Amino acid sequence: MRDNASRRGAANLGILLMIVAFVAMAGFLYWLSLQAGTEQNVAVSEDSTAADTTGLGAATILTVADLQSNAAQFDGQVVRTVGLTVASTLGQQGFWLALPSGSPFLVSLSAQMRADSADLPKTGEEADVMGTMRPMSDSVVEAWTAAGTISEGDRAAASFAQYYIDATRARFKQPPAGTGATAGG
Repeated sequence: MRDNASRRGAANLGILLMIVAFVAMAGFLYWLSLQAGTEQNVAVSEDSTAADTTGLGAATILTVADLQSNAAQFDGQVVRTVGLTVASTLGQQGFWLALPSGSPFLVSLSAQMRADSADLPKTGEEADVMGTMRPMSDSVVEAWTAAGTISEGDRAAASFAQYYIDATRARFKQPPAGTGATAGG
């Protein structure tokens, strides 16, 4: 018969090694879950960075329907429009966005944008705009006229608007070839 005295300690290590293996496996799975979360956070960060590099930042994104009929609910809020077509300009003060209803929506360049010599878009360009939704009033039209940013002829057109976006950021680009000048949303 063989002497098993030298194997007694090895048999007792089996349970300990099994526990160590389970702990190591659990630790590895936990580490993998952390890595997956980090990669997801990196993807979100990259998307956020892309949004910030467009110069539009985070704001309530308005649809065409919001601009056509629900602008009042966004009064005083920072809003954003994306990919709407410029219908025409309004003096040196701003421009009109074309909407499918046929009623354009006014965007006014903020005093800071005008001070920075921001260029007005050309008719037919796509505009991405961020700014504060404001109600139109006679005093606003008077101030624009007194500042010389709109002419007497533009007063009636400006008074037509019930609300306007006081733009703090804007980006303009030519629409993709073959799409024509249509309102996005």
